[in-house]
Amino acid sequence: MASKNGNRIIAIEEHYFDPEIVAEFDDKTGFAGTPIRKKMDDLYDLRIKDMDASGIDVQVLSQGAPGVQRFDAEKATKLAIAANDRLHETCQRHPHRFAGFATIPSPAPEAAADELERTVKDYGFKGGMIHGLTNGEFIDQKKFWPIFARAEALDVPIYIHPAVPHQDVVKAYYADYLPKYPSLLTAAWGFTVETATAGIRMVLSEVFDEYPKLQIILGHLGEGLPFLLWRISDSLGRDSNYPFREKFCNHFHITTSGNFSDPAMQCSMMEMGIDRIMFSVDYPFAPNMQGTQWMEQISLSPDDKKKVLHGNAERLLKM
Repeated sequence: MASKNGNRIIAIEEHYFDPEIVAEFDDKTGFAGTPIRKKMDDLYDLRIKDMDASGIDVQVLSQGAPGVQRFDAEKATKLAIAANDRLHETCQRHPHRFAGFATIPSPAPEAAADELERTVKDYGFKGGMIHGLTNGEFIDQKKFWPIFARAEALDVPIYIHPAVPHQDVVKAYYADYLPKYPSLLTAAWGFTVETATAGIRMVLSEVFDEYPKLQIILGHLGEGLPFLLWRISDSLGRDSNYPFREKFCNHFHITTSGNFSDPAMQCSMMEMGIDRIMFSVDYPFAPNMQGTQWMEQISLSPDDKKKVLHGNAERLLKM
């Protein structure tokens, strides 16, 4: 297919539901019977038609939240292996249109590292995705570091994706407003706070000192962190000389998924540089056309636009 304006377009946070994983949640995703669920379940006709209509050449596919982070080690590993096998089959059917991020069974850190290696080496997957808390625990804890050690050794990134916050947080922060504003718990605010906290904790854990080549991806233009980066770093600098801002900018990449805002993009560019921003839509939760039309009109130089639309992903994900 012909890309829009001659630019190849790679979108890297684009979701689907693996049938075995989603069946475990008994339709608690909230999308049963909706057009979004239909698109999440479709990895062929609907999806490729949507991609063609908006000029997207490649989607890097990932299992949508909730992932396997809520299961015990044995179950998470079994589900992840089977899901990754099925995703590989999908990518083989359309090798020029789809690539994959591995489902990572973080409840079993060593098995998760092995599964990341298997899918990268055997299937050509571009990295792995972790959805939110792992059975109530943030991913920066040292017991999860085998995943990051393997990611560094394989030279692939880990995408930290939102999931519903801890139930104590839900009750204390959001529960009274959820009957009227259910999105407050998810994309409107809860997802952002939880995932930004995960990113901050990653830096403070000093995992990047242990694994200096490790790279992490955050969606939604960095979950608000680029806007707050100066203040976070300045405040933490009163407690310690640890170079928070430098570590964040050297180890994190961000995507445009579901955040098509010119001011937010400009702020992200000024804080992190254009080389660390990649195009994503967050399909099907955001429409493909909304993302590509925004990129058409945004005020970026042709070279910078190429970097965002495909160049940065090609470099980081070896595409």
